Amino acid sequence: MSEQSPAGILNINKPYGITSMEVVRRVKRASGFKRVGHGGTLDPVATGVIPVCIGQATRMMEYMLDGSKKYRTTITLGVTTDTYDSMGEITETADASHLTREEVVSALTQFLGEIQQVPPMYSALKKDGKRLYDLARQGIEVERKPRPVVVHQIELTEWNPPEATVEVHCGRGFYMRSLAYDLGRALRCGGHLRTLVRLKASAFTLNESLTLEEMEDSFADGAWTEHLHSPDVVLGSMRAIIAGQRMQELIKNGRPIPSSVRIPPNEPEERCRVYGTDGSFLAIMKFDADEALWKADKVFLGG
Repeated sequence: MSEQSPAGILNINKPYGITSMEVVRRVKRASGFKRVGHGGTLDPVATGVIPVCIGQATRMMEYMLDGSKKYRTTITLGVTTDTYDSMGEITETADASHLTREEVVSALTQFLGEIQQVPPMYSALKKDGKRLYDLARQGIEVERKPRPVVVHQIELTEWNPPEATVEVHCGRGFYMRSLAYDLGRALRCGGHLRTLVRLKASAFTLNESLTLEEMEDSFADGAWTEHLHSPDVVLGSMRAIIAGQRMQELIKNGRPIPSSVRIPPNEPEERCRVYGTDGSFLAIMKFDADEALWKADKVFLGG
């Protein structure tokens, strides 16, 4: 495929046991594109939605990372592992047979809202320039500071002792493996994440996703553009305007737009998405309050 082919986002259903980067590699092989990236890592143990960006759409990955996500996980209580999931070594076991549904529901309430969460050692976060998972594999455990995260909704959907199936709607930076570990601690029996499915990431849902095989077939038969989402789909409720010819020329030439060209409400750090009169997505503009100018944050003119 040519690098001039349409840019956009594929909604891929990652299978169990492979890394997110392997998904990217398979899209690269199938498409011939070099500029490919994903919009949010899934651990090998996880399946489900992983948005894959092609061409200029890779510039939208930050918006996908900031977007909310929905997960379904099965947590095994009574067994703790070093990775907090089923791929790790068992470090502790305890009796969880006494637990009731009501106790699990009650324990889950402490994870709702704005909370502080300690990330797992087996994560891509860095400590003094070194990945935590590299340190963990050397048997080194370091202190991790709690980080603020947001959980919009959390629900126990199934209780088959000692396994709890939980659905979570959360914001950026939330670790489902840490939830499994922390729930086990709250119930004083330990726990680990056995399965994980990402149901939704940003604007992308599981029931509209492609398997890797379907993706590869679509590139082979030339039908792949039918599955390609426009980059602006991830912008959600961001203010949208239609640009006239004058504004389009300013944007195309990298020129700022004076605040006299009204794009309400001209608030600091305000952003808006800009479309041409033909409906094509042109750019994301950002308001510079110090200079009272709208400046191009990302320009997509010319695809």
